Amino acid sequence: MSGNAREVALLTLSACDRQGAWSDLALKKNIRAAGLDSRDAALATRLCFGVLQNRMLLDFYIGKFSTVKPERMENKVLNALRVGAYQMAFLTRVPVSAAVNASVDLVKRHSKNPRSPGLVNGILRSMARNIDRLPTIPDANPADYLAVRYSHPVWLVRAFLEMLGPAEAEQLLALDNGEPPTVAQVNQLRGTLEEALTSLRAEGAEAEPHPWLPDCLTLTGGGDLEQRAAFREGRIYIQDAGAHLAVLAAEPKPGMAVLDACAAPGGKSFAAAMEMEDRGKLVSCDIHAHKKALIDAGAKRLGVTCLTSAVQDGKARRAEWEEAFDLVMADVPCSGLGIIRKKPDIRYKDPAPLAGLPAVQSAILENVSTYVKPGGVLLYCTCTLQKTENEDRVESFLSAHPEFALEGFVLPGPVGEVPEGMVTLWPQRHGTDGFFFAKLRKGPSNGALS
Repeated sequence: MSGNAREVALLTLSACDRQGAWSDLALKKNIRAAGLDSRDAALATRLCFGVLQNRMLLDFYIGKFSTVKPERMENKVLNALRVGAYQMAFLTRVPVSAAVNASVDLVKRHSKNPRSPGLVNGILRSMARNIDRLPTIPDANPADYLAVRYSHPVWLVRAFLEMLGPAEAEQLLALDNGEPPTVAQVNQLRGTLEEALTSLRAEGAEAEPHPWLPDCLTLTGGGDLEQRAAFREGRIYIQDAGAHLAVLAAEPKPGMAVLDACAAPGGKSFAAAMEMEDRGKLVSCDIHAHKKALIDAGAKRLGVTCLTSAVQDGKARRAEWEEAFDLVMADVPCSGLGIIRKKPDIRYKDPAPLAGLPAVQSAILENVSTYVKPGGVLLYCTCTLQKTENEDRVESFLSAHPEFALEGFVLPGPVGEVPEGMVTLWPQRHGTDGFFFAKLRKGPSNGALS
């Protein structure tokens, strides 16, 4: 692979389409393999994520300037067209001629069809001639219009319209295609917020105290945070405000016994360890051994000593854990529809398998609830916005387990008081990832085991 940002974007997009790869992981792998410097890596990332965020809109434009329908094109030819079209429509600093020529060169290298370069050249030059008057999206049907305009599948647009109404649904769709803020939790075990801030700024990072989340920073301007001294020395770790708020709602305290049942890569465990002042017992589990290694590496970097990791399926019973924990956190597998702005390709995954998720979520909740001591707390959370995976799971569990009850909590910032004990966080309302969590308290008496 040559050290070419556009080629890295093309190969990553192709891997997402043909192999079901996740864009963030495939992109990191291809950037490393190409040996891109920081500037080219940033361009490759912008091209890859920009195409994914606008893929349906780009295909609409390509289809208007092509005699061949996009769905009939060779995969790498179509993705080369998308990369070129994205640059022309969205990246005004890239000269149109450079965008066209680079896409033609990509197709020469990656298509065996001798006609492909001419096809790409013709389509992109036609688009370039009309760049100030691109085709209008039909707007007779609101769901169809929004689906193309913001490149979300129609089924998902309809779901958001039903939940939010037209104006707020469009706000959410637009935010899904924006660049989310990066939030860093300051590790008080390694130093103060001011010290972390000074270290980051000394290396040119754009960092400010988070406007309403204690001991957190907001980072902007990009760059590889893992290369910053503050990160390497364990002064900070990256965690969205939504996930951090879930831990604050659960109220871990020094000396507690805490179980994080679905922990990888460990963010909630680390947030709990900070609240516990690294005193007590914290068990962090994941079903995959390689993800257990991620948790261990994170804990070592942060200097967290109260944490023990384990490979454990959340659905499988551990008899020695029954009624052994003051707090059990269950961040269950979910459809991930609240983090589309960070993982743009989630929107294109086949929705059919999502139907099986509630059963998995309920099985985990059912099992790990037995690990909660009388008087203890069970925290259920997801990074999705689907009622079937959120409120419905909690209500179904409570109907079968009268020994548990929802408990209200108070959080900083725009969330505030949540007397009902469960809340959905929305990007357009709270500035966080889409996130859901519920706090359930187990009765202090000898309630029936789950």
